[in-house]
Amino acid sequence: MSTEPVVTAYRDAPTRTIRVGDTTVAYRELGPAGGIPVVFFVHLAGTLDNWDPRIVDPIAKHRHVIAFDQRGVGGSSGKVPTTLEAAADDAYAFITVLGYDLIDVFSFSMGGMIAQDLILKHPGLVRRLVLTGTGPRGGKDMDKVLWTTYWDILRAALTRSDPKEFLFFNRNATGKQAGKAFIGRLEERVTDRDKDISLSSFHTQLKAIQRFGRSAPSDLSRITQPTLIANGDNDRMVPSVLSEDLHRRIAGSELVIYPDSGHGAIFQYHEQFAPVAVDFLGA
Repeated sequence: MSTEPVVTAYRDAPTRTIRVGDTTVAYRELGPAGGIPVVFFVHLAGTLDNWDPRIVDPIAKHRHVIAFDQRGVGGSSGKVPTTLEAAADDAYAFITVLGYDLIDVFSFSMGGMIAQDLILKHPGLVRRLVLTGTGPRGGKDMDKVLWTTYWDILRAALTRSDPKEFLFFNRNATGKQAGKAFIGRLEERVTDRDKDISLSSFHTQLKAIQRFGRSAPSDLSRITQPTLIANGDNDRMVPSVLSEDLHRRIAGSELVIYPDSGHGAIFQYHEQFAPVAVDFLGA
């Protein structure tokens, strides 16, 4: 039996690597060992340093949590896949090499799109599914994310702000305050920081999302796992109506929409959402 203390703070989780085929995958794990792990699927351009500790830490108090860098991003080697289907294949290979045949999934934005592809291809792998700030393949106006993203990056540059303040939060007093608080929490980890995504890799991911948005819809009736869906009421990146679309198409799913919030609603409302996620994943 291990005598090492259990790490339950994401800022303290060591970065590890594992060989998956011809790729070295960077990942962090925390929380009590054993049982079914909760694997976190990150957003567009996201690295290991882009998870809000106020979401991860409450889950890691009760469950083994694993976060990882996509191929070609952060500390993972290789080239970023050009499709989200390929990203789902990469995730499956990583999970398999770690030795798991059953997981829970917590996903945000692009991560939720990858998670959908993963579960449709490997339905027996996932026990419970959390989809936040995301939408279905072929969702209406999802392909507009490319221009929304570029526009907000420009606006952020002009104000010397982090683009996520514009992309994830409303530009009112409440949203601006929530955005700055969120960015501050992402900077709580001071050592062993991950590398930012390269511009070319970012563009490849963005085009993959656009392709996902323009593809034929998936048959989401095949997702029979308990599913929790959450978003804000004013998501400009992945329109909020697409969360409602997911809810209609995934039988028995739960839907939470937070008021006066955008793409990053779960981070703005972390005090309310984290307990909901903990209860759902612990059921």
